[in-house]
Amino acid sequence: MSKILSGKEVRSFLKTKLEKEIKNLNNPPELGLIRLGQNPQDLSYERALEKTAKELGIKVESKNLAQDADPSDLKDAIKAYNQNEKIGGVLIFRPLPSHIKEDEIKDFLDPKKDLDAMTSKNLARAFTGDESGHFPITAQAAVMILDYYGYELEGKKALVINRSSVVGRPLCSLLLNKNATVTLAHSKTADLKAEIRQADFVFLATGRAEKFTKDYFTDKQVVIDISINFNAEGKICGDLHPSAFDRVAAYSPVPGGVGSLTNLLLFKELLKNKR
Repeated sequence: MSKILSGKEVRSFLKTKLEKEIKNLNNPPELGLIRLGQNPQDLSYERALEKTAKELGIKVESKNLAQDADPSDLKDAIKAYNQNEKIGGVLIFRPLPSHIKEDEIKDFLDPKKDLDAMTSKNLARAFTGDESGHFPITAQAAVMILDYYGYELEGKKALVINRSSVVGRPLCSLLLNKNATVTLAHSKTADLKAEIRQADFVFLATGRAEKFTKDYFTDKQVVIDISINFNAEGKICGDLHPSAFDRVAAYSPVPGGVGSLTNLLLFKELLKNKR
């Protein structure tokens, strides 16, 4: 029977660790949020962050701009957080409205306060495997699950199916730091099934609901499912098809896997400058 790699269990462990760390701080850093518009997903994430912050004893300041706000208004909000010494880190909800180009905005944010690694400086570090700055959170969560459950990556074959700058590429860097032999696959990869079956660890992040059925896998593999999708019944699911749950050696579920860790890891990044 396959082992379920619960992100909720990892979250509980990490939360206890962060609570102890925060108690030892005289002035814990505050979190700054910037949201444009009333996107339901952004609002839900904002509420989740505020709930976690309250549990940890962290103050949150939010700047909520109109959906059609001028880019200069966003720049002003970023600059205000940069200059506020109480704000230890900033999260800008993305994607931004279509009239605002992220490349024209991102480097106004102080890299030291860039919790989600959107600035050029932090992305460059991520692509070279430099973990000294802020590192993309989803990539961290995927590897943290394996670390928690004691999986050794050194010398193992790892396949990442995603080449984005926020997930696939930084994840490859983290895996290389652990001396895994890494392959990055994408929508143009020839014979993806063969690539998958050769890997010891498979990281799915295609956004294709329940695409990967049992015939893609062997019974020796560990699968980390990073995607959050909705299936034909309207239920939250990952890229891994239910038929594969009992085929692979272990897998992270959706929901309850990688996504369980992301908002808590934001607070881990918030405390980074205090260490």
